[in-house]
Amino acid sequence: MRLVFGAGNADAELMFVGEAPGAEEDRQGKPFVGRAGKLLDALLEEIGLQREDTFVANVLKCRPPGNRDPLPEEIEECSPWLFRQIELIEPLVICTLGNFATKLLTGGKIGITKVHGSPQRHELGGRSIQLYPIFHPAAALRTEAVRELLQADFARLPALLEEARNSDRIEGRDEVAAPELGPGLPKSEPGAAAGGGSGADADADLGAPADAEAQVAKPGRPDTETAAADRSQLDLFE
Repeated sequence: MRLVFGAGNADAELMFVGEAPGAEEDRQGKPFVGRAGKLLDALLEEIGLQREDTFVANVLKCRPPGNRDPLPEEIEECSPWLFRQIELIEPLVICTLGNFATKLLTGGKIGITKVHGSPQRHELGGRSIQLYPIFHPAAALRTEAVRELLQADFARLPALLEEARNSDRIEGRDEVAAPELGPGLPKSEPGAAAGGGSGADADADLGAPADAEAQVAKPGRPDTETAAADRSQLDLFE
């Protein structure tokens, strides 16, 4: 069981947050490298972007047995890492892929079917960020109708990014000092208990049984006693 923190451009304007690593992600130690990742790349290409233009992470940092849904305690253990990534990267737009990422970052309870394609402004890491809930690519692989909805939502991303850039310029983001990012990141990878991922990012194992033994991922929390982190420490997430 490997930790899969995230990968991409540390200065990305656009960030994607999925649910958890799947089987191929677990093997390679990188997010979205299976079938769902290939679809994500294709959708980005359709709107003139590349994976290298973005940063990609997940709510959970390791794969659960049988690709089951994340447990509440797993989300609680892993979420500080995700929020820390958001603080460091400072994206203008975050696409929340599927229910778990959307509910965690919006703080709401409404499912992705009702909120997909509807941008929402939220305070994250002391900054106002545009959240854009969309379907998870893994769901689009299973259902053609969902794929069509996902493509339509992706088509709106260039305009949404431009709107966010304009808003950012008006607010004078580049003219103020960088915000205090809080405690530094750990100097080594945190230990993880067995389990702790999700089925939403799975590729070949989309149909895997969900009755595997329940195990909880506990990758630890960001160090709360060291000095403020530098953005260069993002390589810990790759």
